[in-house]
Amino acid sequence: MPIGTASNCFAHRGDMLTQAMRRTRERLTPDEAALAARMRAPRTLGLEVELMRALLARMRADRSSYLAMLELRLEATRRPELYEELSGFLRAEFQGLLGYHRDAGMPGDDLGVALLCLAMAGLLPDDMTAPDILRDPFGADRLIQAMVSRVFGDSAAPGGGSGEARGD
Repeated sequence: MPIGTASNCFAHRGDMLTQAMRRTRERLTPDEAALAARMRAPRTLGLEVELMRALLARMRADRSSYLAMLELRLEATRRPELYEELSGFLRAEFQGLLGYHRDAGMPGDDLGVALLCLAMAGLLPDDMTAPDILRDPFGADRLIQAMVSRVFGDSAAPGGGSGEARGD
C-alpha cells in the first residue's frame, strides 16, 4: 500500500481486513434494547418469524455492511489469516445463537436453528443482490413464514429434543 493510506494504521492487508470484519459484525449486531423488547413476547413460532423479519430488516438497513461481510467471506477463502479469524468468530457466534435460542425457551431444537440459519443465509444474499428473484411470486415475508413453519413445525415445543448436531 502506498504511504499515507491504510498502511499507516495496519501492519498488513490481512490485519485491515480482520478489523473490517470485526467492525461490520458490530454494525450488524441487533440493538440490545430492541431485542429485549421483542423477547418479552411469548415464545412461539410467531416470535421466531418476527425475529427473522427483524434480521432481514437489519440487514436491509445496513446493506453495505452486509455486502462487505459477504466480500470478506469470499476474501477469507484466499487469506488463511482472515479465514482463521472469520471462521472462529462465526463459529462462536453460531454457538452463542444456539445457546441463546435454548436459554430463551424458543420453539425447536439446535438442528432446527441450524437449518433456519442456513435458510436465512440463502435468502439474505438474494434479497440484497437480486431481490426481484424471490419477490414474485413469494416475497421475503412469505418465505420467512414458510421457513419457520417448515423447520420447526406447527407444534414445535420450546427446546424440543436434544437437537445435538453431529459432525460429518
